Amino acid sequence: MAKPKLKTRSKTQEAAHEARGVSKTVMDSAQQIWLAGLGAFAKAQAEGGKLFEALVKEGAALDAKTRKFTEAKVNEARGNVESTLGQVRERSQETWDKLEKVFEDRVSRALGRLGIPGHEELKALTKRVEELSREVRKLSDKPAAAKRPAAKRAAK
Repeated sequence: MAKPKLKTRSKTQEAAHEARGVSKTVMDSAQQIWLAGLGAFAKAQAEGGKLFEALVKEGAALDAKTRKFTEAKVNEARGNVESTLGQVRERSQETWDKLEKVFEDRVSRALGRLGIPGHEELKALTKRVEELSREVRKLSDKPAAAKRPAAKRAAK
């Protein structure tokens, strides 16, 4: 008996068959990717509000932390500036005081060379004039009483 012959596929047919298998695999993968994307989109829509709120909350916390840090640095810088400014003011005041003293000394020496009395000399002179004025008043009261009897004697 003769054996039945099996159909043999040609190389072209086998390549076509393989191509259909690869094509089906690619289509199945593309379909799965598409469905995964739709699922991710649906999930993002459903949880998007929650995610947005969580991001806002984290952003607010970070903003508060940043502001606190910045404020601390600004206060530190302000303290340094105020300290330095205080030192500069103190030094400038000392400089002005020295300059004023030098000016007063020079003016005093110049007035002394011109023969103009200084503050202490004027103060002493004023005190002496007041003492003399008191003495004059005392003396002027005594002679008035003493002159009256003398005037009466001259008239006789």
